[in-house]
Amino acid sequence: MADGVHVPVLLEEAVAALAIRGGGTYVDATFGRGGHARRILAELHGAGRLVALDRDPAAERAAQAIDDSGFTFRRAWFSELPATLAELGIAQVEGALLDLGISSPQIDDAARGFSLRGDGPLDMRMDPTRGESAAAFLARADARELTEVIRDYGEERFAQSIARAIVAARANAPVDRTRQLAEIVAKAVGARTRGDWRQDPATRTFQALRIFVNRELEELALTLPRIVALLAPGGRLAVISFHSLEDRIVKRFMASSSEPWGGDPTLARLPIADRLLPGTALVRVGRAIRASDDEVRRNPRARSATLRVAERTTHPVPAA
Repeated sequence: MADGVHVPVLLEEAVAALAIRGGGTYVDATFGRGGHARRILAELHGAGRLVALDRDPAAERAAQAIDDSGFTFRRAWFSELPATLAELGIAQVEGALLDLGISSPQIDDAARGFSLRGDGPLDMRMDPTRGESAAAFLARADARELTEVIRDYGEERFAQSIARAIVAARANAPVDRTRQLAEIVAKAVGARTRGDWRQDPATRTFQALRIFVNRELEELALTLPRIVALLAPGGRLAVISFHSLEDRIVKRFMASSSEPWGGDPTLARLPIADRLLPGTALVRVGRAIRASDDEVRRNPRARSATLRVAERTTHPVPAA
């Protein structure tokens, strides 16, 4: 896979999961570089509509290359989907896709600050016009907050050592370059084994900062119930996640929305007749889908991808 070229993960599986109907309206809430969007438009055969969202200005430029009367792009965070659809006069959609994480061009562009391979400014914002950059966060956060972010969002067992090393380093000079941070982390971790020598020592720290700066988990938790409320009966929700923190949120949300007891096994054991249980807003469709060995060989970034699918019922969405 060439640098700067984004290969959509689980492309056929995700589009098939949407069970696209001719004339329907669909949402690609994470446009990226448009791989899934183009495939959805091909399935619609000019008879339906696709609304795509992305907060990245580069995604907006990529969307301008799509010449299809049924396609609409809006630069927005995916939690802003209800307002976006309302602005377009759309009350319901027949399907929605979320392809979480970051795209290959974002990683491969050193100027964005996501990459460990090149040297660039430590930004990491998907929308560089909003919020705090990674460098700004590293400049202001104390050791405790740094430890919590690196531990909780990166699942990094050496979080405290890394946080202390960052605080010590910034006393001499601002930590505002990607290679500079990677070297600080590598030195803090030292020769302690991780069990995976293929992974750069700073990978988890970079993941943690990216997730934190972009509010990725908060955005996901906000967006899932908002999307379900917009799905027409029989409409599908398909979500591709790339790490355990995202997938846990998706899995738990789909469980709580598709079981009358909210996925809580304790409540499931209560002596309540099935006919008295409330109807559920979703029903899960099949098991989690992962990339095939062949896809992983062609696109190593598919290795950690997990696709989960659920279908909207006729029952109301429970009040938050």
